[in-house]
Amino acid sequence: MTEDDLVRGFPAFAAAGGRGPFARSWWGRAWVTAMEETALDQRQLRQGRRYAAAGLVGPITVSPGRIAAVVDGEGDGQYRTELRLAELTGVEWDRFLDRVASRAGHLAALLDRDMPHDLVAAADDAGVHLLPGIGDLDPECDCPGWELPCRHAAALSFQVSWLLDADPFVLLLMRGKGEREVLDELQRRNAPRLVRAGRGDEDVLAREAYARNGEPVPEVGDVVATGRLTVPSAPGIPAETFAMLAENAVEAAKAMLATPEAPRLTRAQDAVRLAATFPGSPTAARLD
Repeated sequence: MTEDDLVRGFPAFAAAGGRGPFARSWWGRAWVTAMEETALDQRQLRQGRRYAAAGLVGPITVSPGRIAAVVDGEGDGQYRTELRLAELTGVEWDRFLDRVASRAGHLAALLDRDMPHDLVAAADDAGVHLLPGIGDLDPECDCPGWELPCRHAAALSFQVSWLLDADPFVLLLMRGKGEREVLDELQRRNAPRLVRAGRGDEDVLAREAYARNGEPVPEVGDVVATGRLTVPSAPGIPAETFAMLAENAVEAAKAMLATPEAPRLTRAQDAVRLAATFPGSPTAARLD
């Protein structure tokens, strides 16, 4: 974990113009609702919405449990404004990350900057509440107003919904973990891939499958990195060959997704393609 991963800065939004409504995503709307339903003064909300749309909020800094910005008071000064949100406990983070790791679609959605309804619902069922509820957002501002939220804090909260629309990892950072740490934790949980054990049809952990077959269990650090992909090495297959095959599989999958109607290669044709792609491979040597 690095300091950069735990503190993210965002440039100030320009005046909204044709930007449209606040919070296009359902989780962004949930954020705005939590703030609006807590407010005791609707006039402050209306002014805050106008301030946000007018671009009166300065650069926003997000860190665990805290969002901060300086808001222009439109002629009566500038005010340091914060929104505070409780961080998840270690136990809560474990429950949440276990839920994400249990379904590949959840991780894929997060990487696509989406926050699926069923992921949030599953986390809620596990007692982990990602989205703020009524009273969870704690606004602070050094303006002389006494309202909660004041118009400056309301303006900041409205603009935060734009950040959340673009990147749900902003919400996870507010709850205590940066994107890099979250992805590292998920990779660690997904490291013992499910494989076939060779006895029956059940899926078992890779470590158990190795043990059943009497094969040595690879060390945790015994991995082959291929670009952005990291895969465990396989018994009996040279590391460089396994890396090549993994990289080839990724590229082939991308090509199939891009052009699903493309004709499939025969085994011989694919061997020629593989040799051309990896000229130093054993396949290329056999074709020479």
